[in-house]
Parts: sequence; C-alpha cells; structure tokens
Amino acid sequence: MRETILSTRKLSKTYVADGVQAHVLGSVDLELYRGDFTSIMGPSGSGKSTLLYCLSGMDAPTSGEVIFEGEDIARLGQGRLSELRAQRFGFVFQAANLVSNLTLYENVAVPGYLKRGRSASETKRATDELVARMGLAQVASHLPSQASGGQKQRCAVARAVVNEPAIVFADEPTGALNRANSLEVLDLLGELNRNGISILMVTHDVRSAVRGNRVLYFEDGGIRGELELAPWDPAFSGDEAYVREREAMANAWLASLSW
Repeated sequence: MRETILSTRKLSKTYVADGVQAHVLGSVDLELYRGDFTSIMGPSGSGKSTLLYCLSGMDAPTSGEVIFEGEDIARLGQGRLSELRAQRFGFVFQAANLVSNLTLYENVAVPGYLKRGRSASETKRATDELVARMGLAQVASHLPSQASGGQKQRCAVARAVVNEPAIVFADEPTGALNRANSLEVLDLLGELNRNGISILMVTHDVRSAVRGNRVLYFEDGGIRGELELAPWDPAFSGDEAYVREREAMANAWLASLSW
C-alpha cells in the first residue's frame, strides 16, 4: 500500500481584488504519495501554481486542510511553517532566483547553514557532494551573472535539496530553458526522486510531465483527471521511441480531457 506524504481536504483559495472574488481553488481533495514523481498539467490560469503554493505553505488557503506527515500546515504559525519549509521542503521555480552577490557554491550552501541542528562540516560535505553531482564544480566560484541559464537552474536544484527535504515543489522548472538544459534538469529531478525525494512538478510540457509516474490534470480549480505511468527508466532517456511512447499515452489521455 502506498504511503501518503501530503494530502488535502476540501482545499479552497479565493482572492479578492477591488471587491471582486476570484475562486482559484475549489474544494480540492488530493493525495500525494511518498516517493512519487507527480506532474500537474492544465491550462494557464487553472490554479496549478496556486495549488502548489498552498501545498507548500508559501500561500495560505482560504479554507480546508493541508496535511503533511500528519500535521495540518494550513493551521501552523509562521515560525513553525518557516521551519518546515526550511527543513522538510525544497523549492525550484522557473527563474533560478539565486542571490546575485553570492557564488553558486554559496547559494547552495546557505540554506544548510541556516538549518537548525546541523553542523557547518555537515553542510560543507553536503554542498560539496551536490556541487559535484550537479556538474557545477568548474563554475562553483562564479557569480550567477557569470553562469549560463542551465548552470543557474542546476544550482537552484542543488539549493533545494541541500537540507535533504522529503518533497521538492517545482513550478515550471524547465520553462525558461532550452531543450538540452531542460533535459539536464529533468534528469537531476529524476535522480533525486530515485534517491527517495518526492517530487511535485507543475508543467505545461508533455515531454516533461511524462518524467513522472503520475500526472494530474488540473482545470477550473480542481483535479479533472489522473494518469498513472510506469516509473521513468533512466536507461532509456536517450531512446526517442521510449519517450514518444510515453508522450503518446499522455497525449491520448489529455485529448480525452479536451486538452
């Protein structure tokens, strides 16, 4: 039986601007499973990113529950919520959002030094390993302005996992990258997933979405469909027939949902 790592019950989010209400999430019930790589697809404006922000504690729902490892994070105070985000969650966005006056190495290391109960030597070891694994050793001393888009996004992935989170939330992590750099980032996320980190990724790209073993279709503030896939086999990453087969399954499913 699959173990639930995060779930929602009747999760809703309403924004009010100039007296007008916008209902972005409508009573969402969702189960995310430990060790899964879950992709979320759907039209622009459907609420995908809002869902991710509410699940990760970056935004507060209007009503409903967000249960992470038995704790309702929607009811937590800012202190406990900040601690949870720092120690149990990782974040990767479309823009790398690196600190401009820190080197790539320092950008990766900083969250580790801020983690309560972790020694400086442990953080250094973790940073060294990640910088090497992400292929950043040759540019570790560079500032973000001296790095390519792919290098910056790989740095952002390393920063997201330096504290060994239980789950990484990725919002369009390849949206600003070319194909080669996109594949590198997706390969890294897949490797992290195989090493036990759960991944939740919002994407518009079918080829990116099928890296997951589960794809959710989100529309009009709710989940309208779900596709289960076999876990991605990295041995076939360069096999175009393998990739196209997964894409064909996803495209047929999306067509049935009027994508």
